[in-house]
Amino acid sequence: MMRVFLPQDAAALALGAEAVLRALRAEAARRGVALEVVRTGSRGAVWLEPLLEVETAAGRIGYGRVRAGDVAGLFEAGLPEGGAHPLRIGRPEEHPWFAGQTRLTFARCGVVDPASAEDYAAHGGFAGLRRALSMSGEAIVDAVKLSGLRGRGGAGFPTGIKWNTVRLAEAERRYVVCNADEGDSGTFADRMLMEGDPFSLIEGMAIAGVAVGAGKGYVYTRSEYPHAVRAMRTAIVAARRAGWLGENIQGSGRSFDMEVRVGAGAYICGEETSLLNSLEGKRGVVRAKPPLPAVEGLFGRPTVVNNVLSLAAVPWIMAHGAEAYAAFGTGRSLGTLAVQIAGNVRRGGLVELPFGLPLRAVIEEWGGGTATGQPFRAVQVGGPLGAYFPESLLDTPMDYEAFAQAGGLLGHGGVTVFDTGVNLSRQARFAFEFCAAESCGKCTPCRIGAVRGVEVIDRIAAGVDVARNFAVLDDLLEVMTDASLCAMGGLTPIPVGSALKHFPQGFRRGPRHAAGGGIRERDGCP
Repeated sequence: MMRVFLPQDAAALALGAEAVLRALRAEAARRGVALEVVRTGSRGAVWLEPLLEVETAAGRIGYGRVRAGDVAGLFEAGLPEGGAHPLRIGRPEEHPWFAGQTRLTFARCGVVDPASAEDYAAHGGFAGLRRALSMSGEAIVDAVKLSGLRGRGGAGFPTGIKWNTVRLAEAERRYVVCNADEGDSGTFADRMLMEGDPFSLIEGMAIAGVAVGAGKGYVYTRSEYPHAVRAMRTAIVAARRAGWLGENIQGSGRSFDMEVRVGAGAYICGEETSLLNSLEGKRGVVRAKPPLPAVEGLFGRPTVVNNVLSLAAVPWIMAHGAEAYAAFGTGRSLGTLAVQIAGNVRRGGLVELPFGLPLRAVIEEWGGGTATGQPFRAVQVGGPLGAYFPESLLDTPMDYEAFAQAGGLLGHGGVTVFDTGVNLSRQARFAFEFCAAESCGKCTPCRIGAVRGVEVIDRIAAGVDVARNFAVLDDLLEVMTDASLCAMGGLTPIPVGSALKHFPQGFRRGPRHAAGGGIRERDGCP
């Protein structure tokens, strides 16, 4: 029996994994080879997908960027034994791109069967939950505090402090809500983990429930993630059947259950209070704070709201110890960060690394530089509300404080690279345009300010009263920063302001209004 592993991650599917599967089955049948196919998630090397692995006496051997037309040649080269072939990368864990990473949260992604609770347990899963079930809620929260874990969704708030607030709140009922509404451009870590290792999120949410005394949890994700939704729902059923969810988990006397809810894909529902409104069946608009969700959240009850990666990091912490987790990272940014490399790069994908790695290393060493071969021009970190950094800032360490000091934000760890073909003035206009389209409309600075921002950028581009319009733009950015109700309007000035600061030539050296809006290059100055 030949046993192979083939990702059914959305990226692998987009790159032809199903065609490879059909070719594998057809070729194996033609040769009379018994074939077992395990559908896994992705290991994160999107540039190598579909990554086909075969089980051999020497371990799993990988073949990267396999296409359906390669399958017959792979069999000819001795695929069942891991034979030599131009696509062969050897044991994936020994490949330099994987070996140099620090895989804690993503250790099982691409390795385990995401539908099997037994396979997850065989690879060390549920060890953290098993330990948590023997501890008091206070002791669990103290361990999370000691680990230094901070919110991976963007704000970077200490996870343990949030949990403790919920734990101590006077209430008959509490909830755990996972914010899986991953809407930032260039980010895919949440999706990849839900599709490839959903049990780690289930385990993390169960630990949070036990810690704060919550009996129910919800994963809120978006309709654009059908594969993740299916994987999560399948895993929840399997975890329930295996006794890791539901009443009296593993005979401990503790109970916790969960379900998946799917939103319509509104970007604003990535903001925690808008998410809670949507989860309650209301329009996804921002709530004024206070009260904080930790005090008055879902259905008016104390609620833990954490990102996928925050919750999925907890099982490792509980299994290996808070001090072991805190040994990674730098300063107040402890543990590891899932860096998602996208845009104009040769090697796009996800790498998990300790905080503190220079941004330059992410782009040049892990991303391999620009895919076009043209010189680097800018990088945006943290999604559409992140700053545009020039080459002079590439030595900024990837940690929360260093990025804040440089005028940016680390956000969810998405890194989008641009070469010299990018038009930064057009990117600044897009930031306003994006905010105008995605604003929930509740506060004036965001709802109106973004629309006015597009108009002001267009007037500058058209050369209309440029000096006065720059003054208006400065005032507008200040008002949106200081007066917006949430980060949607409050952070939109970051990409605009960084483009103005680091790439001023794009705004001042003869740009003109382009047909259909935006700014067109002139005199070689984007």
